[in-house]
Amino acid sequence: MSPTVRAPQPTASERHPVDEVLPIPQLFFFGLQHMLIMYAGCVAVPLVLGAVLKLDTHTIALIVNADLLVAGIATVVQSVGLTRFFGIRMPVVAGASFTFLTPMIMIGSEYGLPTMYGSMIAAGLFGILFARPFSKILRFFPTLVTGCVITIIGLSLIKVSADLIIGSDPAAPDYASVRYILLAFGVVAVIVLVNRLFTGFVRNVAVLFGLVVGAVIGWFMGLGDFSSVGTAKWLGFSTPLQFGAPEFRVVPIIAMCVAMVVVFSEMTACVLAIGDAVGKRVTDKDMARGLATDGLAALLAGFMNSVPDSTFGQNVGLISLTKVKSRYVITVTGLLLVVMGAIPKLGELVAGLPGPVIGGAGLVMFAMTAAVGIQMLQKVDYEGNQNLLIIAVALGVGMLPVAVPSIYRNFSQDAQFIFGSAITATVLVALLLNLLFNHLLVRKGPPAAEAPDSAAPRESPGIPAADGTV
Repeated sequence: MSPTVRAPQPTASERHPVDEVLPIPQLFFFGLQHMLIMYAGCVAVPLVLGAVLKLDTHTIALIVNADLLVAGIATVVQSVGLTRFFGIRMPVVAGASFTFLTPMIMIGSEYGLPTMYGSMIAAGLFGILFARPFSKILRFFPTLVTGCVITIIGLSLIKVSADLIIGSDPAAPDYASVRYILLAFGVVAVIVLVNRLFTGFVRNVAVLFGLVVGAVIGWFMGLGDFSSVGTAKWLGFSTPLQFGAPEFRVVPIIAMCVAMVVVFSEMTACVLAIGDAVGKRVTDKDMARGLATDGLAALLAGFMNSVPDSTFGQNVGLISLTKVKSRYVITVTGLLLVVMGAIPKLGELVAGLPGPVIGGAGLVMFAMTAAVGIQMLQKVDYEGNQNLLIIAVALGVGMLPVAVPSIYRNFSQDAQFIFGSAITATVLVALLLNLLFNHLLVRKGPPAAEAPDSAAPRESPGIPAADGTV
């Protein structure tokens, strides 16, 4: 009997850079750099959500810490992998997604936090089950559709920023106060100046600079509530289901699942960009594991009082800048996020930021998201097709509830909830019209319905994620 011949194992020099394990000091430094870059974006969604839902400072701090914890866990799973079903095993960082913000605000305002978290749990299960099928039907979500959705996400959230800046109660004596508006514009100015005067890492943390400077100025103006920082614990985690048993309602679940589909399309584009940056082909199985991890993050968020997390676009640019491709760097980033999530005192400090400061930073991020959507729509082919009409109708229908929030007040409550969401309405219209004009009613002849990057997503250039970053 001949001896078994084993295939030679790849040496360290033959290992793909994505799988390279760097020296510990480099792992820590580069991991910390990724964490700092995405920190402001990670806490921004809980801050905006808490401010709009008028949650108290302690509750907002709890959600901030919970999100850092869940984002850290999701990041570790994406980079290391968990069984054969979860984790794309690439340098992918998870962070809070603005795509979920609008449905969360609507569900939380209309039904309360238990229903909001019940919808997250249901959407997470949907995401886990739908990940594999979605990786097979990417052609139905071209740039034409995702560009419309990302544009409407940014445009619809600008109103949220405005309410944070001037207040949501016109009868309040300090409503639309000049000093509030000036403080918000000051935060915007800091973000713009940092982007103009600096490059590289410092430019990437411009929003964080804006929040810090705004917080200091707001403190001197007597704004912000940091009274709970002193009494908060240094270490600790929030207990699961802090707001009670989750409640499950059909329409809120549908709205959250629609947001999950949008997040899937965003993540697909972002992961393809990461694949280009690190020089590694992304297979359907890789994509399915990555998408399933987004579902797992939403499921975990529903139980841990967090917000759903998805691939964070800012780190794509950092990978391209530093040329550091190791996924284990991102593992360190995830572990650092878990540590940050275990410091309640830090969460209380972040939660105490004044509304105008959050609104000013949000204005830049939301407007940038809209600009990214417009940039994506420039890649769509408009010759010999009805793509311009599809965009016009999708954005028009999506903007109706933003311009006139009461437009559907005579419809049933369920219909109000679906069509009253700018994101849900835009997704439905763009997807259906794209199917109608570019798939069901395609005329014979040379195809011209979609841009080249839409028809062949694996060869498309990197597309920024919905957090407004590259």
